Amino acid sequence: MFNIVLVEPEIPQNSGNIIRLSACTGSRLFLVEPLGYQLNDARLKRAGLDYWERATYRVVPDLHSLMDQFGSERFFFFTTRTTRSYTRHAYQAGDFLVFGRESRGLPESLLEEFPDQCLTIPMPGRTRSLNLGNSVSIAIYEGLRQVDHWPGPDTVKG
Repeated sequence: MFNIVLVEPEIPQNSGNIIRLSACTGSRLFLVEPLGYQLNDARLKRAGLDYWERATYRVVPDLHSLMDQFGSERFFFFTTRTTRSYTRHAYQAGDFLVFGRESRGLPESLLEEFPDQCLTIPMPGRTRSLNLGNSVSIAIYEGLRQVDHWPGPDTVKG
């Protein structure tokens, strides 16, 4: 339904939770290298539980090669450095929702290259950001709400 892209994720537990989310929503997950952990990391496996077998995921060497491979698709970049709310975006099945590393987010150069494709999750007050897993969940479920496609047993592998 949707494509989740984690650019250089650092925390294995976050990626493990997101693999569960991708399995539960029928989304594909792309992990963009370098990763801050090994795929056999016990923390990653524990957070993902037995959902690894039900999820579709792939490790890719860099974001631009992924974008070149799916050039005609729509890529949207989540950042705290824009004012365009994720709720004001019209999602379509197949969209690529791109999230940056936990400590720094997405590179400024990428955001400058695609300013009209940047989205944010508004947060009141003096907060910096949400947990990566929470941010991905918010975005995916808004997309599912908009396209009126709710995953069921027949949409998840296994």
